[in-house]
Amino acid sequence: MKRAVSISLGSSKRNKKVVLTFNDEPVSVERIGTDGDPDKARQLFAELDGQVDAFGVGGVELYLRIEDKEYPLRSGLGLIKDVHKTPAVDGRGLKHTLERRVFELAAPALGGIPHYERAFFTLAVDRYGMALAVDEVADEVIFGDLMFALGLPIPVKGIVNLRRLGKALLPVMGKLPISMVYPTGENQESIEPKFEKYWRRAEIIAGDFLYIRKHLPDDLTGKDILTNTTTAADVELLRARGVRWLITTTPRYEGRSFGTNMMEAALTAYAGKGRPLTDDELNHLIDELNIRPNVQRLNPH
Repeated sequence: MKRAVSISLGSSKRNKKVVLTFNDEPVSVERIGTDGDPDKARQLFAELDGQVDAFGVGGVELYLRIEDKEYPLRSGLGLIKDVHKTPAVDGRGLKHTLERRVFELAAPALGGIPHYERAFFTLAVDRYGMALAVDEVADEVIFGDLMFALGLPIPVKGIVNLRRLGKALLPVMGKLPISMVYPTGENQESIEPKFEKYWRRAEIIAGDFLYIRKHLPDDLTGKDILTNTTTAADVELLRARGVRWLITTTPRYEGRSFGTNMMEAALTAYAGKGRPLTDDELNHLIDELNIRPNVQRLNPH
């Protein structure tokens, strides 16, 4: 059986192991959280190198992509410096294929491609494909990258300004320690509402679930959430806050949706090429294997 392992800087409380079946071929997928300990993550990558078919790198990216340019993240690449045999992916391939196509692929479950007057995207430079998808279905999009990455109360309005910001910000972000720009370990567990007026104005909230959860307002009645990894407990949390539709970009298996890095590692292991897959190869597998976002109606209004 092929095996894909995601080693994450995130909380070990979100660990999960399941067997997925692609065209009758089983693939074991496992997430191992290291509670924000980069040394432990680095050690696990080194120990399992050559023992598994694909690695997912979780809780941090290796590169951030804006359009056709990729910006390296030193903190992510440092985790896999001792990996020489097993291909390692950080999910950015699926972020620019599956997430880019999320509303197209979710349309049957949603009753068509939705339209929103206002959207709020917590942090988008690391999910540019999703940002483009949201921009196509909303009249106005506010990006919170300066708010959540740097703590500055400055909204970024529209995809053009996000693109400009990304090209200016990413070369700098790539040199920062991950703890400065991304919640890891126990920091993922606390909820500290921030910039609530932007949440209130929006009809759909989009972005990485760790940012959404960490700054979640008490009341999200009637709003839709577009995100990635959610556990059964996360779903109930959003239901209690009044969320209408929950759209996760990856499918749900045994009660939770895996991160894009885990799903991309699973597809990489299945393909068996010994290297990360291209966008065209991923799009082909998305269609061949019928990989679809998960759509749940949590509240009637």
